[in-house]
Amino acid sequence: MIITAPYGSWESSITLSMLTDAGVRLGDVVVDGDDLYWTEGRAQEGGRTVIVRRDARGVIADVTPAGFNARSRAHEYGGGAYAVRDGVLISCSFEDQRVYLLGGDDPVAITPEPEIPAGDRYADFVFHGDNIICVRERHRESGEPVNSLVVFPLDGSEEPRVIAEGYDFYSSPRVSPDGATLAWLSWDHPRMPWDGTELWGAALAEDGFVSEPELLAGGEADSIFQPEWSPDGVLHFVSDRSGWWNLFRMVDDRAEMLHGMEAEFGVPQWQFGMRRYGFASRGRIVTLYSENGFDQIGIVEDGMLRRVQNTSERFGYCLGVRGDVFYTTAGSGGSLPAVVGIDIETGGVEVVRTSLDIDIDPGLISHPKPIEFPTTHGAVAFAFYYPPRNPSFMGPAGEQPPLLVLSHGGPTSSTSPVLDVGIQFWTSRGFAVVDVNYRGSTGYGRRYRDALRGEWGVSDVDDCINAALYLADAGLADPNRMAIRGGSAGGYTTLCALTFSDVFAAGASYYGVGDLAALAADTHKFESRYLDSLIGPYPEAADLYDERSPLRNLDGLSCPVILLQGLDDEVVPPAQAQEIVAALHARGIPHAHVEFEGEGHGFRRAENIERAREAEFFFYSRVFGIDPADTLNPVEIEHEEQI
Repeated sequence: MIITAPYGSWESSITLSMLTDAGVRLGDVVVDGDDLYWTEGRAQEGGRTVIVRRDARGVIADVTPAGFNARSRAHEYGGGAYAVRDGVLISCSFEDQRVYLLGGDDPVAITPEPEIPAGDRYADFVFHGDNIICVRERHRESGEPVNSLVVFPLDGSEEPRVIAEGYDFYSSPRVSPDGATLAWLSWDHPRMPWDGTELWGAALAEDGFVSEPELLAGGEADSIFQPEWSPDGVLHFVSDRSGWWNLFRMVDDRAEMLHGMEAEFGVPQWQFGMRRYGFASRGRIVTLYSENGFDQIGIVEDGMLRRVQNTSERFGYCLGVRGDVFYTTAGSGGSLPAVVGIDIETGGVEVVRTSLDIDIDPGLISHPKPIEFPTTHGAVAFAFYYPPRNPSFMGPAGEQPPLLVLSHGGPTSSTSPVLDVGIQFWTSRGFAVVDVNYRGSTGYGRRYRDALRGEWGVSDVDDCINAALYLADAGLADPNRMAIRGGSAGGYTTLCALTFSDVFAAGASYYGVGDLAALAADTHKFESRYLDSLIGPYPEAADLYDERSPLRNLDGLSCPVILLQGLDDEVVPPAQAQEIVAALHARGIPHAHVEFEGEGHGFRRAENIERAREAEFFFYSRVFGIDPADTLNPVEIEHEEQI
């Protein structure tokens, strides 16, 4: 029997604990001969990252010892934390950021103890003979960290030696098959890697030193992604010089496009070690690319691309190839992310490991519906809409569901249509959700990505507002019960939407930016000049920074808001949330503030992930007058009497 009950009050078997129970973040897939490696970020183990191997016999086991956290802190976002060759495995440790040789009884450090604790950070490793070449980010007592390419012996007998320096940032060192040439990427402030990078090549000696460096491609307005050598020694890379990230290769000292199309073969380099294409048999390239927010599989051969039919809609950022099978992470609107092997000839899929060891009632799954909607200045923006869905419940006649608008982080990033237990938590209780790919998001070409330049806090906010209004006008959301939520840059968009408009009745900011000037002054090196393109140079554009900072314009914020913040956040320091809370308290605006010890920029511990969602749901229930079916531990709401 279907029960009629108010939206938001439905009983659901998707519980808070299912957000983390046996759940892992899968990534960094690497093929080494007959062995397959990947990483698992485990919320139930304090958020640590574990390297896992499936050997030739099919046996799956951890290869990092208990307590070892295989995670780099370079650029703060890390990635590329380990490498393996012929069974020899190295990884950096999150705690001290030193590089360790793994595989024996105990990890063996092969880089020295830095002068500043965790001050030397390594990532993006590549083997070269008996040496390792990688990126090093060296932190100092004062001034910016220094980034460079370094080489050191695998046995740890010598300290790392610098082989390339002078640029603000380096990534993607790649050694040619004959060991004679090293390629890499570099860029300087104020560019981010999706704005413009330079591809270099240089002669590589046996001891790891380079000579005769040559600029091969790229520049201030040409974003190069993933240089990679083919087995026969031809350097390939992805460039967006055409307006889309397309595949190129070097032929006779010139860049040649392999196959041009309005699709994205690259992704923004928020992390190290990203690989979206690789080399299969008979000279073919297997590649992942994005069209209109959905990922596809392509085989490039003789300048032509053949699409491989597959049900997955989003793939991961690391790909490894063995023969005609490639391995990566994949998911869809109806399937959880998993490590998979896909045969490029047959399209057959082998599921190696799923991200959650749980069963979700298929009847509860709300499948994403891609929508395009009009927004400001005659533009069109994109989103995924998730209607409420629960086979046991229906809403009262004439009632529309409350709506949650999701604003992704980055902001140079994108949202995904892959099954997300966090979204299903809401929709199975009777909430509608819209996940917005506002202007500035990736996956829709450079023009759409650049539409946020100088417009952060304006165009992204407009698009989130117009997504909500579009659904309300269509009768798919209650215009009086719409909330916006987001983390990091998405938290900034959330706070701006609440401060500079009156469309939303509530909001939730996860470690969101409140003060742009403070962010420009306090954040880490990788993003320290990011706002130059998103807002304008500081301090020249100081007035604009103040104009778009929620913390400087709280007279416009009059609706309830909950702020959730990690106390170890070095990207958006907790002082920003604390200042907003003080201002809300002084003005008598209903609000809640939940801080989490031991959490940085993004929550990783199971108990904190669950508590944050529980606090958010409790907050909405009070604001929207919902009587939840769940028993929720309350969160203190200051000035609740004003709701």
